[in-house]
Amino acid sequence: MRRSAEPAARNSVTAAHRDKVLELDEVTKVYGEQPPVPALRGVSFTVRRGELTAIVGPSGSGKSTLLHVMGTLERPSGGTVRIDGVDVAGLTDTDLSLLRAHRIGFVFQQFFLAEYATVLENVADGLLYTGAGLAERRARAEESLERVGLAHRSGFRPPKLSGGERQRVAIARALIGRPAIVLADEPTGNLDSVTGTSIVELLHELHADGATIIVVTHDMELAAALPRQIRMRDGQVIYDSAVKRHEAVERHEAVERYEAVERYEQDGVG
Repeated sequence: MRRSAEPAARNSVTAAHRDKVLELDEVTKVYGEQPPVPALRGVSFTVRRGELTAIVGPSGSGKSTLLHVMGTLERPSGGTVRIDGVDVAGLTDTDLSLLRAHRIGFVFQQFFLAEYATVLENVADGLLYTGAGLAERRARAEESLERVGLAHRSGFRPPKLSGGERQRVAIARALIGRPAIVLADEPTGNLDSVTGTSIVELLHELHADGATIIVVTHDMELAAALPRQIRMRDGQVIYDSAVKRHEAVERHEAVERYEAVERYEQDGVG
């Protein structure tokens, strides 16, 4: 029995490691030297496959720097960053570019769409650096647009779209490479409240479909609408709802164990 259990345990550990899409361990980021300005101070958390998470904080909290570090746009000064199991510390700039192209999708507040290209072409450009051929890029762009409900707009150009539609195009572009994780920077920041609500609903739909998404925002209302919230202040994580849930589960399990022992002892006495 013992020999058969050990491989199962090893497989369980391996599966758990694969489940971790983003891992940060005591990550720091310091700018300048005279004097040094710490932007991140020992940030640690893990995002698992399929999570929809908000990183929220006021201006100057470190959330934008954290976005750059998570997206491998900047290297940390210290600590460990793993993307889909890959430790980025030892990667060359070329390898980092390949990692971004294949495993990270970006959604920006400003959309960054080419105005003279069609919606389909803008989304297909999300695969430019992956080595995919034109036919594959266009086919996958059509699939991605269908996923965000914009297949009927594929031949339009961005100036003909509403703000909400342009953000959907940007999300489709981020999803086209089937990345391990999507990083969304203030995805509702340039939208009115009704359109912003529709984008939040889309994020929930994509999450339900299995996408792993991190939303970086200053908007507490947006953050509260997502399943997990990580709050930043002065370059540190000051609250993580996943940790609170984990502690609550541990307390509940401890109470159950205590009650089970009590019942056992009472039954034994009786």
